[in-house]
Amino acid sequence: MQNNQEQPLYIYTYACTGDEESLCGMELRCLFGREIPAAIFGSRVQVDVSRSPFIKERIDVMYSGNSLEDIYKQTEQVEVEGQTFKVIFVKTNDLSPEEKIEYDERRAIEREIGMRIEGEADVNHPERVYGIVTLGGCWYFGEYHKNKATWFRQMKKPRSYSIALSTRVARAAVNMAVPHPAGVRAIDPCCGIGTVMVEALSMGIDIVGRDINPQIVAGARTNIAHFGWSSMVTLGDIADIQEHYDVAIVDMPYNLYSRITPGEQLAILVHTRRIADRAVIVAIEAVDEMIAEAGFTIIDRCVAKKGAFSRHLMLCE
Repeated sequence: MQNNQEQPLYIYTYACTGDEESLCGMELRCLFGREIPAAIFGSRVQVDVSRSPFIKERIDVMYSGNSLEDIYKQTEQVEVEGQTFKVIFVKTNDLSPEEKIEYDERRAIEREIGMRIEGEADVNHPERVYGIVTLGGCWYFGEYHKNKATWFRQMKKPRSYSIALSTRVARAAVNMAVPHPAGVRAIDPCCGIGTVMVEALSMGIDIVGRDINPQIVAGARTNIAHFGWSSMVTLGDIADIQEHYDVAIVDMPYNLYSRITPGEQLAILVHTRRIADRAVIVAIEAVDEMIAEAGFTIIDRCVAKKGAFSRHLMLCE
Protein backbone atom coordinates (compact mmCIF):
# COMPACT_ATOMS: atom_id res chain seq x y z
CA MET A 1 0.00 0.00 0.00
CA GLN A 2 1.34 3.46 -0.88
CA ASN A 3 2.06 5.83 2.00
CA ASN A 4 -0.08 8.93 2.41
CA GLN A 5 2.52 11.19 0.76
CA GLU A 6 2.25 9.26 -2.50
CA GLN A 7 -1.44 8.42 -2.28
CA PRO A 8 -3.20 9.78 -5.38
CA LEU A 9 -6.21 12.00 -4.82
CA TYR A 10 -7.43 11.34 -8.35
CA ILE A 11 -7.22 8.47 -10.83
CA TYR A 12 -7.44 9.35 -14.55
CA THR A 13 -7.75 7.26 -17.69
CA TYR A 14 -7.07 8.52 -21.20
CA ALA A 15 -6.83 7.36 -24.81
CA CYS A 16 -5.45 8.66 -28.10
CA THR A 17 -4.75 7.44 -31.61
CA GLY A 18 -1.23 6.69 -32.85
CA ASP A 19 -1.16 10.01 -34.72
CA GLU A 20 -2.10 11.84 -31.51
CA GLU A 21 0.41 10.23 -29.12
CA SER A 22 2.91 13.09 -29.26
CA LEU A 23 0.19 15.76 -28.91
CA CYS A 24 -1.55 13.90 -26.07
CA GLY A 25 1.72 13.32 -24.21
CA MET A 26 2.64 17.00 -24.25
CA GLU A 27 -0.83 18.14 -23.22
CA LEU A 28 -0.80 15.80 -20.21
CA ARG A 29 2.73 16.89 -19.25
CA CYS A 30 1.57 20.50 -19.22
CA LEU A 31 -1.60 19.74 -17.23
CA PHE A 32 0.04 17.44 -14.66
CA GLY A 33 3.65 18.64 -14.60
CA ARG A 34 5.26 15.28 -15.39
CA GLU A 35 5.51 12.48 -17.93
CA ILE A 36 2.33 10.39 -17.81
CA PRO A 37 2.28 6.56 -18.16
CA ALA A 38 0.04 4.85 -20.68
CA ALA A 39 -3.74 4.64 -20.31
CA ILE A 40 -4.20 5.16 -16.53
CA PHE A 41 -2.43 7.15 -13.81
CA GLY A 42 -2.86 8.62 -10.35
CA SER A 43 -2.25 12.24 -9.45
CA ARG A 44 -2.69 14.77 -6.67
CA VAL A 45 -3.57 17.39 -9.31
CA GLN A 46 -7.24 18.01 -10.06
CA VAL A 47 -8.06 18.74 -13.71
CA ASP A 48 -11.58 19.19 -15.07
CA VAL A 49 -12.06 15.87 -16.85
CA SER A 50 -13.83 17.56 -19.81
CA ARG A 51 -10.94 19.93 -20.57
CA SER A 52 -8.79 17.44 -22.44
CA PRO A 53 -9.76 15.76 -25.72
CA PHE A 54 -7.86 12.70 -24.45
CA ILE A 55 -8.82 12.20 -20.77
CA LYS A 56 -11.76 9.77 -20.53
CA GLU A 57 -12.65 9.69 -16.85
CA ARG A 58 -11.58 10.68 -13.33
CA ILE A 59 -12.19 9.06 -9.95
CA ASP A 60 -11.98 11.35 -6.91
CA VAL A 61 -10.49 8.89 -4.43
CA MET A 62 -12.55 8.31 -1.26
CA TYR A 63 -11.18 4.91 -0.23
CA SER A 64 -8.21 2.75 -1.12
CA GLY A 65 -7.08 -0.74 -0.18
CA ASN A 66 -4.85 -3.67 -0.99
CA SER A 67 -7.81 -5.88 -1.82
CA LEU A 68 -11.44 -5.77 -2.89
CA GLU A 69 -12.40 -6.84 0.64
CA ASP A 70 -10.77 -3.64 1.96
CA ILE A 71 -12.91 -1.61 -0.44
CA TYR A 72 -16.09 -3.57 0.35
CA LYS A 73 -15.76 -2.81 4.08
CA GLN A 74 -15.09 0.89 3.51
CA THR A 75 -17.95 1.43 1.05
CA GLU A 76 -20.43 0.54 3.82
CA GLN A 77 -19.69 4.08 5.08
CA VAL A 78 -20.83 5.78 1.86
CA GLU A 79 -23.71 8.21 2.41
CA VAL A 80 -25.75 9.10 -0.66
CA GLU A 81 -27.99 11.54 1.25
CA GLY A 82 -31.22 10.31 -0.28
CA GLN A 83 -29.92 10.45 -3.86
CA THR A 84 -29.90 7.56 -6.32
CA PHE A 85 -26.54 6.10 -7.26
CA LYS A 86 -24.64 3.80 -9.59
CA VAL A 87 -21.26 2.00 -9.33
CA ILE A 88 -19.02 1.66 -12.40
CA PHE A 89 -16.06 -0.70 -12.68
CA VAL A 90 -13.49 1.26 -14.69
CA LYS A 91 -12.35 -1.07 -17.45
CA THR A 92 -8.99 0.64 -18.09
CA ASN A 93 -6.33 -0.57 -15.65
CA ASP A 94 -2.73 -1.76 -15.47
CA LEU A 95 -3.44 -5.42 -14.71
CA SER A 96 -1.38 -8.04 -16.54
CA PRO A 97 -3.24 -10.20 -19.12
CA GLU A 98 -3.42 -13.14 -16.71
CA GLU A 99 -4.94 -10.90 -14.00
CA LYS A 100 -7.53 -9.42 -16.33
CA ILE A 101 -11.02 -9.07 -14.83
CA GLU A 102 -13.69 -10.13 -17.31
CA TYR A 103 -17.12 -8.63 -17.88
CA ASP A 104 -19.13 -10.90 -15.56
CA GLU A 105 -16.73 -10.39 -12.67
CA ARG A 106 -16.77 -6.61 -13.18
CA ARG A 107 -20.57 -6.60 -12.97
CA ALA A 108 -20.42 -8.80 -9.84
CA ILE A 109 -18.03 -6.34 -8.15
CA GLU A 110 -20.35 -3.44 -9.02
CA ARG A 111 -23.31 -5.30 -7.50
CA GLU A 112 -21.36 -6.24 -4.37
CA ILE A 113 -20.45 -2.61 -3.70
CA GLY A 114 -23.95 -1.42 -4.58
CA MET A 115 -25.47 -3.79 -2.01
CA ARG A 116 -23.25 -2.31 0.72
CA ILE A 117 -24.29 1.29 0.03
CA GLU A 118 -27.45 2.27 1.85
CA GLY A 119 -29.66 3.92 -0.76
CA GLU A 120 -31.47 3.39 -4.04
CA ALA A 121 -29.42 2.18 -7.00
CA ASP A 122 -30.36 3.49 -10.46
CA VAL A 123 -28.32 2.23 -13.40
CA ASN A 124 -29.99 4.49 -15.98
CA HIS A 125 -30.27 7.98 -14.44
CA PRO A 126 -28.31 8.04 -11.18
CA GLU A 127 -27.83 11.28 -9.29
CA ARG A 128 -24.43 10.11 -8.08
CA VAL A 129 -21.91 7.88 -9.83
CA TYR A 130 -19.07 6.05 -8.11
CA GLY A 131 -16.13 4.26 -9.69
CA ILE A 132 -13.98 1.30 -8.66
CA VAL A 133 -10.57 0.83 -10.28
CA THR A 134 -7.30 -1.00 -9.75
CA LEU A 135 -3.92 0.71 -10.28
CA GLY A 136 -0.41 -0.23 -9.20
CA GLY A 137 -1.58 -3.21 -7.18
CA CYS A 138 -4.09 -1.15 -5.15
CA TRP A 139 -7.84 -0.71 -5.38
CA TYR A 140 -9.47 2.73 -5.40
CA PHE A 141 -13.08 3.81 -4.95
CA GLY A 142 -14.57 7.28 -5.29
CA GLU A 143 -16.80 9.71 -7.14
CA TYR A 144 -16.73 9.08 -10.88
CA HIS A 145 -16.60 11.81 -13.53
CA LYS A 146 -16.82 11.14 -17.28
CA ASN A 147 -15.56 13.48 -20.00
CA LYS A 148 -18.54 15.27 -21.55
CA ALA A 149 -16.67 15.84 -24.86
CA THR A 150 -18.09 19.36 -25.14
CA TRP A 151 -15.74 20.21 -28.02
CA PHE A 152 -17.77 18.07 -30.44
CA ARG A 153 -20.36 20.86 -30.46
CA GLN A 154 -17.63 23.37 -31.31
CA MET A 155 -16.58 21.43 -34.40
CA LYS A 156 -19.66 22.81 -36.18
CA LYS A 157 -18.79 26.47 -36.59
CA PRO A 158 -20.79 28.79 -38.87
CA ARG A 159 -17.51 30.05 -40.40
CA SER A 160 -14.79 27.62 -41.39
CA TYR A 161 -11.32 27.88 -42.91
CA SER A 162 -9.63 24.99 -44.68
CA ILE A 163 -6.27 25.35 -42.90
CA ALA A 164 -7.60 26.16 -39.43
CA LEU A 165 -6.42 23.95 -36.60
CA SER A 166 -8.66 21.01 -35.81
CA THR A 167 -10.75 21.43 -32.68
CA ARG A 168 -8.80 18.71 -30.85
CA VAL A 169 -5.39 20.25 -31.67
CA ALA A 170 -6.65 23.73 -30.75
CA ARG A 171 -8.01 22.48 -27.43
CA ALA A 172 -4.77 20.67 -26.60
CA ALA A 173 -2.77 23.80 -27.50
CA VAL A 174 -4.88 25.87 -25.11
CA ASN A 175 -4.26 23.35 -22.32
CA MET A 176 -0.52 23.52 -22.99
CA ALA A 177 -0.56 27.30 -22.90
CA VAL A 178 -2.92 27.71 -19.94
CA PRO A 179 -2.85 24.58 -17.75
CA HIS A 180 -4.06 26.59 -14.74
CA PRO A 181 -6.45 29.34 -15.93
CA ALA A 182 -7.00 31.32 -12.69
CA GLY A 183 -5.77 34.89 -13.18
CA VAL A 184 -4.16 34.18 -16.58
CA ARG A 185 -4.64 36.67 -19.45
CA ALA A 186 -4.13 35.12 -22.89
CA ILE A 187 -4.03 36.41 -26.46
CA ASP A 188 -4.24 34.83 -29.90
CA PRO A 189 -2.63 37.57 -32.04
CA CYS A 190 -3.12 35.71 -35.36
CA CYS A 191 -6.49 34.27 -34.43
CA GLY A 192 -7.89 33.38 -37.87
CA ILE A 193 -11.53 32.29 -37.58
CA GLY A 194 -11.18 31.86 -33.82
CA THR A 195 -10.78 28.09 -33.38
CA VAL A 196 -8.31 28.50 -30.50
CA MET A 197 -10.37 31.31 -28.97
CA VAL A 198 -13.57 29.24 -29.04
CA GLU A 199 -11.85 26.38 -27.20
CA ALA A 200 -10.27 28.71 -24.64
CA LEU A 201 -13.55 30.52 -23.98
CA SER A 202 -15.36 27.18 -23.58
CA MET A 203 -12.98 26.45 -20.68
CA GLY A 204 -13.53 29.83 -19.04
CA ILE A 205 -10.12 31.20 -20.04
CA ASP A 206 -9.64 34.98 -20.33
CA ILE A 207 -8.51 35.39 -23.95
CA VAL A 208 -8.63 38.10 -26.62
CA GLY A 209 -7.85 37.84 -30.32
CA ARG A 210 -6.51 39.86 -33.22
CA ASP A 211 -5.99 39.33 -36.93
CA ILE A 212 -4.84 41.45 -39.84
CA ASN A 213 -7.58 40.27 -42.23
CA PRO A 214 -10.97 42.06 -41.81
CA GLN A 215 -13.00 39.18 -43.28
CA ILE A 216 -11.28 36.67 -40.99
CA VAL A 217 -11.88 38.91 -37.96
CA ALA A 218 -15.59 39.05 -38.85
CA GLY A 219 -15.62 35.24 -39.08
CA ALA A 220 -13.97 34.88 -35.67
CA ARG A 221 -16.51 37.21 -34.08
CA THR A 222 -19.36 35.25 -35.69
CA ASN A 223 -18.01 31.92 -34.45
CA ILE A 224 -17.53 33.16 -30.90
CA ALA A 225 -21.01 34.70 -30.76
CA HIS A 226 -22.55 31.53 -32.21
CA PHE A 227 -21.58 29.58 -29.08
CA GLY A 228 -22.81 32.31 -26.75
CA TRP A 229 -19.44 33.63 -25.61
CA SER A 230 -18.02 37.13 -25.82
CA SER A 231 -14.47 38.34 -26.24
CA MET A 232 -12.65 41.18 -27.95
CA VAL A 233 -11.36 40.39 -31.44
CA THR A 234 -9.57 43.40 -32.91
CA LEU A 235 -8.41 44.16 -36.45
CA GLY A 236 -4.75 44.94 -36.91
CA ASP A 237 -1.11 43.88 -36.95
CA ILE A 238 0.57 42.18 -34.00
CA ALA A 239 3.16 44.97 -34.15
CA ASP A 240 0.55 47.46 -32.90
CA ILE A 241 -0.35 45.54 -29.72
CA GLN A 242 0.74 47.52 -26.67
CA GLU A 243 -0.73 45.47 -23.81
CA HIS A 244 1.19 42.66 -22.13
CA TYR A 245 -0.24 39.16 -21.61
CA ASP A 246 0.73 36.12 -19.57
CA VAL A 247 0.61 33.83 -22.59
CA ALA A 248 0.11 33.90 -26.37
CA ILE A 249 -1.02 31.12 -28.67
CA VAL A 250 0.24 31.69 -32.20
CA ASP A 251 -0.73 29.56 -35.18
CA MET A 252 1.92 30.86 -37.56
CA PRO A 253 0.82 32.01 -41.02
CA TYR A 254 2.30 29.54 -43.52
CA ASN A 255 3.98 30.43 -46.78
CA LEU A 256 2.33 27.29 -48.16
CA TYR A 257 -1.07 29.00 -47.99
CA SER A 258 -0.44 32.72 -47.71
CA ARG A 259 2.19 35.16 -48.88
CA ILE A 260 4.53 35.58 -45.95
CA THR A 261 8.30 35.89 -45.93
CA PRO A 262 10.65 34.40 -43.34
CA GLY A 263 11.31 37.97 -42.20
CA GLU A 264 7.60 38.51 -41.55
CA GLN A 265 7.38 35.21 -39.66
CA LEU A 266 10.34 36.26 -37.49
CA ALA A 267 8.66 39.61 -36.83
CA ILE A 268 5.56 37.81 -35.55
CA LEU A 269 7.71 35.80 -33.14
CA VAL A 270 9.65 38.88 -31.99
CA HIS A 271 6.40 40.72 -31.24
CA THR A 272 4.99 37.63 -29.54
CA ARG A 273 8.03 37.68 -27.23
CA ARG A 274 7.43 41.40 -26.60
CA ILE A 275 3.77 41.02 -25.61
CA ALA A 276 3.81 37.69 -23.73
CA ASP A 277 5.96 35.86 -21.17
CA ARG A 278 5.01 32.42 -22.48
CA ALA A 279 3.77 31.13 -25.83
CA VAL A 280 2.64 28.07 -27.70
CA ILE A 281 3.86 28.39 -31.28
CA VAL A 282 2.18 26.23 -33.94
CA ALA A 283 3.95 25.84 -37.29
CA ILE A 284 4.08 23.41 -40.20
CA GLU A 285 7.81 22.88 -39.60
CA ALA A 286 10.26 23.18 -36.73
CA VAL A 287 11.29 26.85 -36.49
CA ASP A 288 13.82 26.48 -33.68
CA GLU A 289 16.35 29.01 -34.99
CA MET A 290 13.66 31.62 -35.55
CA ILE A 291 12.20 31.04 -32.08
CA ALA A 292 15.66 31.40 -30.51
CA GLU A 293 16.36 34.56 -32.51
CA ALA A 294 13.10 36.02 -31.17
CA GLY A 295 14.36 35.48 -27.62
CA PHE A 296 12.29 32.42 -26.66
CA THR A 297 13.49 29.09 -25.27
CA ILE A 298 11.57 25.94 -26.25
CA ILE A 299 10.71 24.04 -23.06
CA ASP A 300 8.50 21.32 -24.55
CA ARG A 301 7.33 20.27 -27.99
CA CYS A 302 5.28 17.75 -29.94
CA VAL A 303 4.08 16.96 -33.44
CA ALA A 304 0.37 16.65 -34.26
CA LYS A 305 -0.14 14.45 -37.31
CA LYS A 306 -3.10 14.15 -39.60
CA GLY A 307 -2.33 11.78 -42.44
CA ALA A 308 0.67 13.15 -44.32
CA PHE A 309 0.26 16.64 -42.78
CA SER A 310 2.03 17.57 -39.55
CA ARG A 311 1.97 20.56 -37.25
CA HIS A 312 4.72 21.32 -34.74
CA LEU A 313 3.64 22.70 -31.38
CA MET A 314 6.36 24.36 -29.32
CA LEU A 315 5.92 25.65 -25.76
CA CYS A 316 8.23 28.61 -25.26
CA GLU A 317 9.26 30.87 -22.42
